[in-house]
Amino acid sequence: MNKAVRPEGFSSAEAEITDSGKGELSPRNSQPNKLKVISLFAGIGGFDRAFDVADGDVVMQCELDKFCQTILKKHWPKTKRVSDIKTLMPSDMPEADVWTAGFPCQDVSLARGNHGRNGLKGNHTSLFFELMRLVEAKRPNVLLLENVHGLLNSHQGCDFGVILMELIDRGYAVSWRVMNARYFGVAQSRARVFICAWKGDYHSATEALFEPKVSAARGSERLGFMSESKHRSGAIVPHVAYCVAATSGRHTGNDWSRSYISYADAVRRPTPTESERLQGFPAGWTMPDPAVPEPGRGFDSERYKSVGNAVAVPVVTWIAKRISAIIAAGLPRPNT
Repeated sequence: MNKAVRPEGFSSAEAEITDSGKGELSPRNSQPNKLKVISLFAGIGGFDRAFDVADGDVVMQCELDKFCQTILKKHWPKTKRVSDIKTLMPSDMPEADVWTAGFPCQDVSLARGNHGRNGLKGNHTSLFFELMRLVEAKRPNVLLLENVHGLLNSHQGCDFGVILMELIDRGYAVSWRVMNARYFGVAQSRARVFICAWKGDYHSATEALFEPKVSAARGSERLGFMSESKHRSGAIVPHVAYCVAATSGRHTGNDWSRSYISYADAVRRPTPTESERLQGFPAGWTMPDPAVPEPGRGFDSERYKSVGNAVAVPVVTWIAKRISAIIAAGLPRPNT
């Protein structure tokens, strides 16, 4: 389901941009200042890495998980960093063009089944409303949100409707699109819903997520990914990871039930480094600095978990470049 919502009275300002034919937008006039980005629910910095590639400047990060904090500090040592969005005050936030937020998915994930999906009432996914508290006060120009596609049908779609109205009531035009990482150069099938909310501008919200031409229809997103293992177990396993899940633990890794690498005489799980690459991160991205004390069981569990929770960097990079090009074409910037 891919849609765009235009509230009454919104303008449709035309950004002066051209399409490269590859779904990437190029500005006709360059922007002298880097795009300023605030990363909420930052994790290991998937959004941050993508906007770095798109010539952005991450000016603030918010992340509660202590292991993820060490990874953020490793890659962005000078960036302002806070831990808890619940205690974050608007006055402590710098001005920024774009806010990103891969807010928690636990309460809407299909992996929990129908009986464990509490949606926006759950303890985790309800943190979306903390994001709205900050948006109400600061009104950033652009919001880029991400979650599992189970968000679309949580409580028969009512939860997603609440999210749309929360954004629209604050003056944002909203578009959304389910995008699969397998079409962006990584060897895994990972469908996620991306939401772009643009203050007062329906055209830009849509342009950020959609190409001007409809692409050819594709078959099943898992087509070509499954094969029968030659291992004596006879398991049906993917050629590559179906989904890098966020399951931690030495024996479960990133979900034995779905992610395998199969040989003629054995089946194994991907290594942490392979999992990083499946998400589009450089090898070793989640290996902490030597100064970080290593737990007795090693870092593997934390690395698997944090990579599984992350966004696929190439997907966000594609979106980030489009947002950057639209803003560079002359749309309003903070305090200008």
